[in-house]
Amino acid sequence: MNRFKHARPILAVFLLAGCAIGPNYKRPAVETPAAFRDQAAGGDHSFADVAWWDVYRDDRLKDLIRAALVDGYDARIAATRVEQARAIAAQVHGQLFPALGYEAGADRGRNAILGSPNGLGTGSTTNGFDGYGYVGAAWEFDLWGRVRRLNEQARSQYLASEEARRGVLLSLVGQVATDYFELLELDDELAIAHKEMDSFSHSLKLFNQRLAGGIVSKLETSSAEAAMATSAALVPGLERQIAIKENQISVLIGRNPGPILCGARLSDQPVPPDVPIGLPSQLLERRPDIREAEENARAANAGIGVTVGGFLPRIGLSAFLGAVSPELDAITSRKAGLWSIGAEATGPLFQGGGLRGQYRESKAAWEEAKLQYQQTALNAFAEVADALVSRQKLAEVREQQEHAVQAYQDAVKIAIERYSSGNSSYYEVLQEQQLLYPVEVALAQTRRDEFTEVIQLYEALGGGWNLSDSAWLGPKNSFQNPK
Repeated sequence: MNRFKHARPILAVFLLAGCAIGPNYKRPAVETPAAFRDQAAGGDHSFADVAWWDVYRDDRLKDLIRAALVDGYDARIAATRVEQARAIAAQVHGQLFPALGYEAGADRGRNAILGSPNGLGTGSTTNGFDGYGYVGAAWEFDLWGRVRRLNEQARSQYLASEEARRGVLLSLVGQVATDYFELLELDDELAIAHKEMDSFSHSLKLFNQRLAGGIVSKLETSSAEAAMATSAALVPGLERQIAIKENQISVLIGRNPGPILCGARLSDQPVPPDVPIGLPSQLLERRPDIREAEENARAANAGIGVTVGGFLPRIGLSAFLGAVSPELDAITSRKAGLWSIGAEATGPLFQGGGLRGQYRESKAAWEEAKLQYQQTALNAFAEVADALVSRQKLAEVREQQEHAVQAYQDAVKIAIERYSSGNSSYYEVLQEQQLLYPVEVALAQTRRDEFTEVIQLYEALGGGWNLSDSAWLGPKNSFQNPK
């Protein structure tokens, strides 16, 4: 047994070399509900599993989304951030391996020896010559796992940037779709305003004819003229909003501001059907912002190990092999050869509390990252619940507004018939028309809100989470760049 006594410390060193200092990462605890608020327990299938081009069926919208993913600056900037993080991770990963380098040089000059003035001032070229060359290697022996923690930290930061990019893509898809449906709704509002203006213009023309015949008074024609002017005043404002919305979409798809060609009208778009929601626990694996927050937490946890490594000595190994000679023709001789191998250990003795401060900072950073992860998950549950209840209630609002529009349309028709037969005044017609058009606008806005709530629900569930990078654009044969 005694012969193994001196081998125990060596064995302990090798066992330590297989571990890394600092705590190992453990996902922060999240209180996950069994189901979303006001929802029955869901199955494994989720709306988030559907690709975005199957969610948004308008072909023109699909083209705009693809253009944003290809040419939009948001997507391109996010990609460059990923490349930066990837490069940083590669730099840190390189510290796990020995660093090799070389150096070689030769010197010959006038009034100089070995690159320094000789002070003789003879103006002649001296024969002093120094030649050397060697290859060197240096490596930090990662006994405590400090470099491995650095590598883990950098890798997690890279993965966090990748998740952030996917979050940008998902948000970009949703933003283009939202702006597109808002543009369609503004087009509907403009069409309603033109219809309202034409209706009042027709009434004004009729009243002017009757005024000339002495059938009606100036009061009725003035009322009709005021109603027409009021509706006409809405048109420039709506046209301004449409132009601004088109400019916003143009910027998202990476082109100069200009008109946007739309597809089907909002009223012709099919109402999205009921969709499966899935389980709340699936959000932890699907939502890019939650995955990003977890990678940031993992990186912060690794940072604790990095700071702990600052308390311990660093052991470095170095070696070089080469040749040196004052004569160039002797540089390759065996007598000119040189080599060296060595080891060194460096470590702190007194830092005035600096290292302890770094350690406390890393612990606080881990606590912050953990809380941010938990907060992100909680916000995700709330966003899904908000989208679900909004979608349900908006459907009820739309149903009632459709009934109201139909009733007011019937009322306007009856009022016009009564007025034409002389059984009522123009004010009855005007009153019914003024009640109809706001309800039509409200119905168009509710339809828009229904579509935007579907977009928000898709985002809240982490839609498109299982799409690979090459699949984000969807079927390429249907892509037509709108530029």
